[in-house]
Amino acid sequence: MRGKLGRLFAIGVILIGLFLVLGRDWLADRAFQRALDTSVGVDQSAALPDGLHAYVCGSGSPMPDATRAGPCIAVLAGQQAFIFDAGSGSIRKLLRMGFPIPKAQAAFLTHLHSDHFDGLGELLLQAWVGGSRSAPLPVHGPQGTDQVVGGLMQAYQIDKGYRIAHHGAAIVRPEGFGGAAQIIDLPAGANSAVVHDRDGVRITAIRVDHAPISPALGYRIDYKGRSLAISGDTVFSASFNAAAKGVDVMFHEALNMEMVAALGAKLAERGRKDSAQIMTDIQNYHASPVDAARAAQTAGAKALVLYHLVPPVPVRLIERKFLGDAPAAFDGDLRLAEDGMMISLPAGGKSIDFSNAF
Repeated sequence: MRGKLGRLFAIGVILIGLFLVLGRDWLADRAFQRALDTSVGVDQSAALPDGLHAYVCGSGSPMPDATRAGPCIAVLAGQQAFIFDAGSGSIRKLLRMGFPIPKAQAAFLTHLHSDHFDGLGELLLQAWVGGSRSAPLPVHGPQGTDQVVGGLMQAYQIDKGYRIAHHGAAIVRPEGFGGAAQIIDLPAGANSAVVHDRDGVRITAIRVDHAPISPALGYRIDYKGRSLAISGDTVFSASFNAAAKGVDVMFHEALNMEMVAALGAKLAERGRKDSAQIMTDIQNYHASPVDAARAAQTAGAKALVLYHLVPPVPVRLIERKFLGDAPAAFDGDLRLAEDGMMISLPAGGKSIDFSNAF
């Protein structure tokens, strides 16, 4: 009896071993096939209701952050798609979220600090090749945007030639390469101006205060009774708060002054005087979490999402310290942005639906 049980046990072990070896390959094949069937070439945005949909493609800052790309908020308004800033690593996050690059109408830059456009070259390439464009992507931004776009197009000239030679001009159309800079020049004395108004989508550029960087812009997007505002980099700004009046969602940058000061003190202690001085300098042209909360409260925003987080917030345990007194300064829904976060504002409704694409 024992011998029979031993043989059965041995056979069972062998069968389990075979399944672990052969079954693993079968499961991998099945998983790969499922990914092909559900994701490749599928417009994942087609299932979204008509309305405004914000994709957080980058919630970080220039500081190293393992989980957050550089600043980037993409917006789908009906069938029109827009990208606001393109920080480092953000475009790969955006594509992973299923953002419909072929629907991209334009990119908008808030200002010309490099951390807000150092992913722009990748965006232009993806829009050209992945979006099958036959015209350059319009890139709206402040004075100097033409210099940035022109420099990137020059840098990508060799790559352009390689791709056309490899795939052919019928696939990667030479006339669709790069970007077309559109300078936003707000009239003297004006704090805002409509810069896009088409098929029910209105985008307003807003003057903000990021001195000595000037001009610096925020944006408001309106579509079918739903709205959101994006601050870009700014201190507490009366012009932004006024232009963002009554929005459903405000995206506002946030820098925790006490935490940054502590970073500076530690750098100085370790002989890094130049870096310590930078930690002091950056405090005078950014908004604190409390400033952002006050801005949202002043504007009457229904929800506030803090992004461009300085310093990084690597674990949830630190989130409360980062926020400080901000929750007490805002009556609405207050959240820290995370890469992959999606916010949906269905047309004709009042709901604000948060989800995560990752």
